[in-house]
This record gives sequence, C-alpha cells and structure tokens, in this order.
Amino acid sequence: MNLYLGCPIWAHKGWVGNFFPKGTKPADFLREYARRLTTVEGNTTFYAVPSPEMLRRWKDDMPGGFRFCPKLPRTISHAGRLAPQLDETRRFVERMRPLGSRLGPMFLQLPPRYSPALQDDLKGFLAAWPQDLRLAVEVRHRDWFKSPHHEMCNALLREYDSARVWIDTRPIRDMPDVEVGDGQVRVRTAQARERKPDVPLLPARTASFTFLRYVGHPQVELNAPFLEEWAERFAGWLSEGTDVFAFCHCPDETHSPQFCRELHRRVAARVKIAPLPWDEVKSESEQGKLL
Repeated sequence: MNLYLGCPIWAHKGWVGNFFPKGTKPADFLREYARRLTTVEGNTTFYAVPSPEMLRRWKDDMPGGFRFCPKLPRTISHAGRLAPQLDETRRFVERMRPLGSRLGPMFLQLPPRYSPALQDDLKGFLAAWPQDLRLAVEVRHRDWFKSPHHEMCNALLREYDSARVWIDTRPIRDMPDVEVGDGQVRVRTAQARERKPDVPLLPARTASFTFLRYVGHPQVELNAPFLEEWAERFAGWLSEGTDVFAFCHCPDETHSPQFCRELHRRVAARVKIAPLPWDEVKSESEQGKLL
C-alpha cells in the first residue's frame, strides 16, 4: 500500500521561492516538483498528446517512486460516446506506456452530459481497457449520484477494478469567502465554485486503489476538518493494502502543496507510511546551511 500525494499541475510561478527554491527556472519545475511530492494529475494531456521526446524528458525528471496520472484527451472523453474513440484510446495508451513504472492510474473525466443512459457505452469502454493499466473514472451527470444509477456505476467499476473519482468541493462551498489583500481570493473562490462540479460526495471504494480530487479553501486553516476526515479514511484504506492517490487543488494554487503536506502529516499520525520526499529535500537544505 502506498499514499501518493500531488497537485493538478507541476508548473506554477507562485511556488518559486517557497515550494521551489528561489531562482528555479520553468524548465526545472517538474524536476523540483517530483523531488517533493509523489504524483501529479497530468492535465496537460487533456489538451494535447505529448511527443515521445517530451515523455522521455518527463521520465528523466521523475524519480522511480513518482507516479504520473495522465488525463485522457478531451477528444476521447468529450466527443459523445466512448465506443467510437477506442482506436484513439489505444494509441494514447501506447504513447503513455514508455513512462513505465512511473505511469500511475489514467484518468477519464466524463462531461456533465454523459448520463447513465450511456452505461452500456461505458461498460464497453471499460471492457476494452488494458487489464495491466489502472483507470479512474469521474462522472459528472447528477443522475450518476442517485439510486439506482449510483449503485450500478459502482458495481460496474468494481467489475473492472476501476476507481470512481471523488471530487470534494465542500471547502469552497460550505466555508465562507475570505477577503485577503486586494480581494482576489474572494474572486478566485467564487470562480472555482462555478468551474467545479457541484455533485454529492459518496466515497465508496470500487477498486484496489482510490482517487481523490480535493479542492481546498484558500484560507488554509479552514481545511482542517476536511483534511482530518480524509486522513482517517486514508489510514483505513492503507491498512487494508489499498493504494491511495490524492490530488490537492486550490483556487489559489500557491497553497496546494501545503495541503499535501498537511494530509501526509495527519495520515502518518495514524498509520506507518513512507516520508514525503519534500521533508527529505528540506532536511538536505538545512544541512547545507549548517555546513
């Protein structure tokens, strides 16, 4: 069992000088990111399929224990039915395979219009998916969260050992907006609510791994009860031998790595897990200063 923690991106200029060392160049963002966290949502693949050369560069920048979780291209997930896109899906999968052990679960994000009426289409897609690769599926049509479709969706995903993606937007919906500085935090929080799906959180495990997308509140301390809740769940799943993938988002992405670190701290207080690479990098830096 392993706990993989990361963000939706690896390139954020606001991390330079805090999460990344001062003076870090964009070309080194992935390398520095992968020295601190253990996974990343490959959202870039949703918009464009990387070249083999780019994949080789990414692989060189990732340590062996890191996991890259690419999102399937929107030309597959958002084209209507999935069945006509199976050939393109196979090509995408083969393009990703050179990542080898660094390739984590792939991530199929279905649009709100993809309803339970297409359940047979989804079943066909899952049946065609390579059995040696993990797949996580995010549904957004609200009927998937109602009986009997909710139970049927979970049963289908269990049949193919596919994880149901959970997206936890409670921190930006249940907690108040905050006024910070020029008011941009309030604006970003409101915009995040509009962009993120407002769907129920029903965290039932459907696979040998789990896949969470956590959208944190920019006022960091307001996240404590939500992070505590997830840490308790993660500790239980890890104790059962389940791999856990958790991705921390925030309307102000400057805070996202901090959520990862806090989640790790809370899980580590409950169950024995590997240290976060970030802490080892920090220790090296402090030793260097002492010298």
